[in-house]
Amino acid sequence: QVQLVESGGGLVQPGDSLRLSCAASGRPIRAYVMAWFRQAPGKEREFVAAITWSGGSTNYAASVKGRFTISRDNAKNTVYLQMNSLKPEDTAVYSCALDRTLFRPVTPTVPGDYAHWGQGTQVTVSS
Repeated sequence: QVQLVESGGGLVQPGDSLRLSCAASGRPIRAYVMAWFRQAPGKEREFVAAITWSGGSTNYAASVKGRFTISRDNAKNTVYLQMNSLKPEDTAVYSCALDRTLFRPVTPTVPGDYAHWGQGTQVTVSS
């Protein structure tokens, strides 16, 4: 019933920026932690960033801290990931996820803590 659709990916050069969007439908996201994960070919899915239902707290992987910013607009039922100073190592399929529990006060970092996933959007950073 709930659907998550990512957009905004593309091919960019090192140092460029991209803004990813995750549009939700079928269920309001205002009561849920939301997160971004990424998966490169031959690699396991890894945590990127998460934001609490209120937007009052965020959590970032060490590899993206200071470069990426997660935000949400509950009125638009959308979550964003602003990615600056992109590196080739950031190349991956980026997916958004909705948690399993209403009003969770923490930001989980493992995929098993999230119940619904989008199809993903490809981000390629290459010179």
